Amino acid sequence: MRISAVETSVVALPFDMGGPHPLFAGQRWDHLEILLVKVETEDGLTGWGEAFGHAAIPSTKAAIDTIIAPLVLGADAGDINALTQKVLHGTHLLGRNGAFVYGFSGIEIALWDILGKRAGMPIWRLLGGARRPELPAYASLLSYGGDVGLVAKNCAAARARGYRHLKLHEVTREAVLAARKAAPDARVMMDVNCAWSPHTARDMAINLADDGLFWLEEPVWPPEDVAGLASVRDIGIPIAAGENVAGLFGFKALIEAGAIDIAQPSVIKLGGIGEMRKIINLCAAHAIEVTPHCPYFGPGFLASLHITAALIERPLVEVLWLDMEANPFDPFVRVKDGKVTVPDKPGLGCDPDPAILQRYAKGETTRIALEAGR
Repeated sequence: MRISAVETSVVALPFDMGGPHPLFAGQRWDHLEILLVKVETEDGLTGWGEAFGHAAIPSTKAAIDTIIAPLVLGADAGDINALTQKVLHGTHLLGRNGAFVYGFSGIEIALWDILGKRAGMPIWRLLGGARRPELPAYASLLSYGGDVGLVAKNCAAARARGYRHLKLHEVTREAVLAARKAAPDARVMMDVNCAWSPHTARDMAINLADDGLFWLEEPVWPPEDVAGLASVRDIGIPIAAGENVAGLFGFKALIEAGAIDIAQPSVIKLGGIGEMRKIINLCAAHAIEVTPHCPYFGPGFLASLHITAALIERPLVEVLWLDMEANPFDPFVRVKDGKVTVPDKPGLGCDPDPAILQRYAKGETTRIALEAGR
């Protein structure tokens, strides 16, 4: 059945992170924004997707509205592989890791939602998985700017809510030690968001080597310096990376360089569910664990639940440590006793609450529809 319309919209959800709101790409981050992509077919089915994201939303939305949506209108909604090739090849001169790939990721997820609804099956079943009612989650704390008191306070609070794994977005050993003291029976990870040159990263890894980190995430700038990342891995702390990688061959380069222990592909950044499946299979062939990057609260998060439930042997789901005022995809974006529930209805298993979409809408909704008779 043909794609008849593509619609983009944004919701902005106020949140509390247990400390001052940080800057993100130079902007104060006090609302969680979700770029929603709705795809409709001629027979009336609707699928929902999410495209990355955050401060990049205006560029990603423009890429969908002006170029990607017109490319997919009239195409067979069920032929996801052909559409992936058509769109990503057709836009590759515009960037292999940016707005056009982000934008198609949202459409691709929506097409899987439609595929599951048409088949009457959840996406985890379409991917060949068995029923897994819930998955363990880890609390991904936002940055407290080196305030170890806030680090300790929020780690203790997260552990009290049942999280057994805690990830810091800090850059000091003091923060790691504060987390371990506040939650002594939890595993601690540290994500420094590509903060260091390779030689500084090696020095930091040596300082952290005896602190029991579950993993050290993206220690090297720039993230494509796979040799520099591999040199940090030689220190002995497990290295996690991948949220900034462009698709399958980006992960191939990381693996061939011996740079990672844990791969972190992000479904709304690299082309969608089909590309995630390829990456997970590649990692399995090289004994690399996969823990998807999914600090989202929309269809991208739901898609990550389905992928993780179906394809990952030792699941661990990333959940941002914050409290939202509301979310259109409740209850599946909520955590209970350190675990998340996997939807079991067809497709993604949860359409958004229209009242919440309307209440928290930001900016204009754009709808690109197939012309009559086309």
